[in-house]
Amino acid sequence: MRANSSDKSFVSDREPHPSPCPLPVRGEGDSSALDQVQEKPVRQSKQGSFDSEDRLPSRGEGRVRSESGNVHRQRHGDYFRDVAPPNLSWRGRVLMLLLNFIPAIHAACTLLLLLWPYARFPLRLAASLLFLYLAPPLVARTVLVVADFRERRIAVGSRSFFCWWTLFQLQVLFCRLPALEEVMRLIPGLYSQWLRLWGARIGRLTYWSAGTLMTDRSFLEIGHDVVFGAGVRLNAHVVAKDDAGRTELLLAPIKIGDGVTVGGYSLLTAGTEICSGEVTRAFLISPPFSVWKEGKRIREQQAVEK
Repeated sequence: MRANSSDKSFVSDREPHPSPCPLPVRGEGDSSALDQVQEKPVRQSKQGSFDSEDRLPSRGEGRVRSESGNVHRQRHGDYFRDVAPPNLSWRGRVLMLLLNFIPAIHAACTLLLLLWPYARFPLRLAASLLFLYLAPPLVARTVLVVADFRERRIAVGSRSFFCWWTLFQLQVLFCRLPALEEVMRLIPGLYSQWLRLWGARIGRLTYWSAGTLMTDRSFLEIGHDVVFGAGVRLNAHVVAKDDAGRTELLLAPIKIGDGVTVGGYSLLTAGTEICSGEVTRAFLISPPFSVWKEGKRIREQQAVEK
């Protein structure tokens, strides 16, 4: 230690140990500066990380880095457990890569129909809009006829998985550009009718608030007089691990009964079912295959009388 006579503070020869709450330097006329600072309690866990009130890495959090450098984690209760990347063959990876070009092809064909001077502009505009909104759901209906989605748990790399991945890519352009759907919601009933083209079952007088997003439009079963709050997310698929540690796809329709009001900014996942007449709270996160009745979550195995 050496003293600095100019500012009467002490400077260490070594680099000081990092503190979760930095201390101010005591200067002249500030004798109570250190007395007003209270450090947050810090404890060292068995893994060598520090835990404090600032939610630093704690026991129970695990990370694994794959060969590609990506970190895969899955929430399990109050902890994270390691999730290995899906084991796809090289043919499966090539097929997924080719299917990833569907959104770009969709956008390119739409622009080509609009800009290529094969007819007058009003006719080109109508043709491009028809292709933009009708081609994906019609292709999706064909995929639904060929695919078999009766199983709720689908192995990654199976035929059903690639059929679902094709459906997902057909919807990417609308997920990337939500304004394309918001325009249709300006006309009452038009958006619900468009969802029926995808294979969804939509009841009458369904209200879609601004910001409602969905990733699996073919897996919706909505009753009559349903209201979706602002920012609701409908996600009928979840990627998880089975008991053997293999990555699998959980895919099941989201079912909402008559007269239901879904609170704003809620997330409904695969197999979620909300009984008729329910009014869910805002920011509701529904785990896969949950059944909601009388404001409570009911296990899937229990019988539910609607």
